[in-house]
Amino acid sequence: MIRRFSLYGFLKNQRYFEPFIILFFLQQGLSFTQIGFLIGFRELFINLIEIPSGAVADLFGRRRSMILSFISYIISFAIFGFSSLYWHFFVAMFFFAIGEAFRTGTHKAMIFTWLRIQGRLDEKTKVYGYTRSWSKIGSVVSTILAVIFVLLTDNYSYVFFFAIVPYIIGLINFLTYPEELEGRPEKHVNIRDVIIHLWECIRAAVGNVKLRRLIVESISFEGVYKAVENYLQPILKNIALLLPIFVVWGEAQRSSIVVGLVYIIIYIAAAYASRNSHRLVNFAGGEEAGSRLLWKVNFIIYIALIPLLFFEYYYAAIICFILLSLAQNFWYPILLSRFDAYATEEKGATVLSIESQAKSISTMILAPLIGVFVDYVGSNGPGGEFWPVALLAAIPSLYILLTHPKNRAKINNTI
Repeated sequence: MIRRFSLYGFLKNQRYFEPFIILFFLQQGLSFTQIGFLIGFRELFINLIEIPSGAVADLFGRRRSMILSFISYIISFAIFGFSSLYWHFFVAMFFFAIGEAFRTGTHKAMIFTWLRIQGRLDEKTKVYGYTRSWSKIGSVVSTILAVIFVLLTDNYSYVFFFAIVPYIIGLINFLTYPEELEGRPEKHVNIRDVIIHLWECIRAAVGNVKLRRLIVESISFEGVYKAVENYLQPILKNIALLLPIFVVWGEAQRSSIVVGLVYIIIYIAAAYASRNSHRLVNFAGGEEAGSRLLWKVNFIIYIALIPLLFFEYYYAAIICFILLSLAQNFWYPILLSRFDAYATEEKGATVLSIESQAKSISTMILAPLIGVFVDYVGSNGPGGEFWPVALLAAIPSLYILLTHPKNRAKINNTI
């Protein structure tokens, strides 16, 4: 099963548009503010669908939810590829949100269910980190193929069509999953059952102090990172257009070379971090200590990015973005392992969907805000246009560090 879990991650990350999604929107004539609202819209609907999707997965079956997810992705990719109108992109984002909502917590719960059945639950950080590393390897392969596609077409739109093929293969992969990974779906379920199940999971999440803390951490780390990471693309585009190479090629082709090379490095580093996150836990002396160490690293990187982006030291800024990805991929398997400690078998997908929804909330709020700041503060003020990205991202990290139980105790003792 680990091979099939890994194949899922490999195929799921054959998103050939991902390294170029912001450049695609810019090619369509959108501003950063418009792009921010698109991303915010996507995260809003992920939020609206996320927790009910987990309840549906727990009660109706997880394989069925995953199949629905991949079908929604395919519809989204087709709309992106065929359309050029701004409002069409909102429709595509809506179907993308359905795909994300029915996928995120569901597949993680299937992995943890298999580990329980096999009596290997103590390996959850290691196993999930291993399967996640194959997702990142898939991203490396995806980036190489995406660069080839853009070089051949000089257009970002076609990569959406190519992404449909691996998602069809992914649907076939789900059909090979054993029935016991469905969880414990009810044979006769109605909407009232879903609402009751959902309410019980929300009450459990809100009523548990430690689980509430994990939700806030997910908002401040994962959600912020999702809003920030795509701004690497226009930075790389600026560098590509300044380089005195490949001048006979079109703008998309030149950008694809530089973007592709950097994203390959990022995904290789991410694969390494995911596969070795359990080693960091052992080095730090536990999951809580490992998580706290990564919070410190995260904050330092964002603080360093502010002057680098302000003074347009983009080569150094790229290194910081790579380090951010490394920290995020060390941190996320640790976070999920900490979450799973508070989830029962019957409510596993729902609790993990609450985690996924939590980070979507911060992305939903932060993405349009960053877009506005880049368009109206960064672009019209002194320094480079992208420095507000790092400034806004550093604030949640600072909050988490200051409100950590150990820091609060130190502050109270000082007072």
